[in-house]
Amino acid sequence: MLGVTRLLNGTVSPSDALRYGRHTSRGPAHLLHYSEDKKPVVVWNCTQTCNLKCMHCYASSRNKQYPGELTTEEAKGLMDQLAEFKIPTVLFSGGEPLMRPDLFEVVAYAREQGLRAVLSTNGTLISQEVAEKIRDAGFTYVGISLDGIGDVHDSIRGTKGSFEDALEGIRRVRDVGIRVGLRFTIHAKNRDEVEGIFQLMRDEKIPRCCIYHLAYAGRGEKLQRYDLEPHETREALDFIFDRAQELHEQGIELDLLTVDNHADNVYLYQRVLKDHPDRADEVYEMLSWNGGNQSGIAIAAIDPKGNVHPDQFSWHQTFGNVKERPFADIWQDRSDPFLAILKDRKGSLKGRCSVCKWLPICNGNLRVRAESYFDDALAPDPGCYLTDEECGILPGTPEATVAAEFPVPAQEALVGAEGAAS
Repeated sequence: MLGVTRLLNGTVSPSDALRYGRHTSRGPAHLLHYSEDKKPVVVWNCTQTCNLKCMHCYASSRNKQYPGELTTEEAKGLMDQLAEFKIPTVLFSGGEPLMRPDLFEVVAYAREQGLRAVLSTNGTLISQEVAEKIRDAGFTYVGISLDGIGDVHDSIRGTKGSFEDALEGIRRVRDVGIRVGLRFTIHAKNRDEVEGIFQLMRDEKIPRCCIYHLAYAGRGEKLQRYDLEPHETREALDFIFDRAQELHEQGIELDLLTVDNHADNVYLYQRVLKDHPDRADEVYEMLSWNGGNQSGIAIAAIDPKGNVHPDQFSWHQTFGNVKERPFADIWQDRSDPFLAILKDRKGSLKGRCSVCKWLPICNGNLRVRAESYFDDALAPDPGCYLTDEECGILPGTPEATVAAEFPVPAQEALVGAEGAAS
């Protein structure tokens, strides 16, 4: 997760993180990315059931009951485990978490154990009563997914009227005093919707938006042919960066973040280096603290049955079950070969990633995309939009030979692209 607005505009600095000792239990939420202890934010997919049928759903959720999901008592036991390990945040996700009947009971229990709880929802089930329950249970933040404006959102979500229902949910959460933000996954079917999302944020006074790159998981794996080409990704980021700076200059502080493509860290650093060279060193320092992709390090996922995974997109990679072993034991056990690699992957990555000069601030990007595309979890991420030249890989060098082992898809689209080597 990259805090675009704060880093681009200089509203966060190394001293802010150092003030709290770069410790997850002491700092505010927006500084978690820069912690030194790297206790994981845990995404708990508390149910796989969902009332929508989104085309990019990594959980392949449907509106049906799924057997074997954690009971109320097992869920409370999980909250005990997470509190004992002192994780900074538990993110209640799904499926659609509001379809879990005991959600508010479990959340209230989590809050009693000292856990910070946030909610990820499609927003369509948030009546006035539900908004008040969200507040009373102790959620500190609600992220509501929008994939565009009006019919574009409805088409991607597979349900007519879901945009208006989600918008009403946003308003109700906001009006009961809970901080609310948007979650927008960008791909070829909605890339033209970004400007509309920005306008909606201004019109509805929505303070935060996380813009996700497409992960090739669940139904999203079939959607990968609609992922952006490298030059399209750069154009989208240029637009986002431009808006972040323009709004800041107008005195409008919207918190914009990008998620799940850690080449963004490099692209933002290049932007700062060009526009604000006096701040480049401190931005690089914070990006190095951020560490790039944190799957298996500072991000963990637990599925509805209690299986522990490196992130929410990798349900096929399981390290243990919280009904059988405490989460802390599972998460710290490096006897699992893949978990050990994720925690220190620099010597195991292949191709371009293994020789890229930006590895300290990217960390090899999202492994599930590489595995889906190349059938190899250690191959380069096909979502990387940086050129070989930008990565420090020059033709004719030994590094170029290594990089050629896994050519990045559509890399030729970057040839001659404006700003490709900026």
